[in-house]
Amino acid sequence: MKTGLYIHLPFCKQKCNYCDFASFAGRESLIPAYLNALDKEAAAAPVKICETLYVGGGTPSLLSAEELGNLCELIRRHFGAVSAFEESTLEANPESLTPEKIRVLKDVGFNRLSVGLQSFNDEELKTLGRVHSTRDFLAAYNAARRGGFENINVDLIAGLPGQTLAGFLHSLEQLLALRPEHLSVYGLQIEEGTPFFERGIVCDQPLMRRMLEETHARLTAAGYHHYEISNFALPGREAKHNTHYWNNGDYVGLGSAAASYLGGVRRQNTADVCAYIRRTEEGKSAVEFSEKLEGKAREGENLMLAFRKLDGVELSPVQEELFGREIEKHLKSGLLERAGKKVKLSFEGLFLANEVFSSFVAPFEEA
Repeated sequence: MKTGLYIHLPFCKQKCNYCDFASFAGRESLIPAYLNALDKEAAAAPVKICETLYVGGGTPSLLSAEELGNLCELIRRHFGAVSAFEESTLEANPESLTPEKIRVLKDVGFNRLSVGLQSFNDEELKTLGRVHSTRDFLAAYNAARRGGFENINVDLIAGLPGQTLAGFLHSLEQLLALRPEHLSVYGLQIEEGTPFFERGIVCDQPLMRRMLEETHARLTAAGYHHYEISNFALPGREAKHNTHYWNNGDYVGLGSAAASYLGGVRRQNTADVCAYIRRTEEGKSAVEFSEKLEGKAREGENLMLAFRKLDGVELSPVQEELFGREIEKHLKSGLLERAGKKVKLSFEGLFLANEVFSSFVAPFEEA
């Protein structure tokens, strides 16, 4: 079984109005100490051979070219050259992805970028609290192409406050004209604790659904494979690292708030950046939470993750025994359907997936 490596960089230029990730603005002065702490945590990592690499955040591209070089060097020391990974992705925001940084990333062997666009409308970007413009995105995207990146993902959000169907489709068509190898299209989620939540913003769910239905229709017509609820790829460009998650494979997570999953045990580091640095520098574990899923809970998680993939899952005898009643219920309701030997989300189930997933998370309904 392959293993993934995830590295979390929690630094952002500005916190977005919808973001509930473990990321922080205005703390760039901590980056050198954070990289030193990452180096120490990496030295103690229980697994040193990983097939995929994903550097996420936050905004990894906020690091200077020199700091990115230092990050790549610590990866090389502990896990081997970046170029040796089957897939190596770095998340970037348009305003901080410069030609110099692109050159550093390409020279060390990164082969994939994930760029946070979110909208092709500058007013919508301001509403989101993004600090880039569509012009910034196009400059960064074209620089990445000129810099030799042939595998780029772009993120887009549907259902923004005040967004119309025509406005969203304009963003989608603009993006489609660039022909990125991969697109992640998410419906806006309003999470507690975010500025959008505090303002009482509520999503127009029927309109968002129409946007996502149109996304499926237009991207599949353009040759993209809709292979996971929110993800579309040109043939052969499906994200290997994320697919590994959906297959419930092992992965090592480094950095504040990063999670690891090894041998059925999930561990998560403290989200407090200063505490992460201090504990790691002192030679202590940064792990704040640990659990081992067994029995029905572990099989339920396997199913929940597998159902995210649109081709579904071939149920094992154990899964049939433990969750046959729940699966039958969703087959009857039309949220799941059979496809040969597999069971998968129906088209309707794509939009009500959480209703399906809740059946596979403890506490379970009594028979």
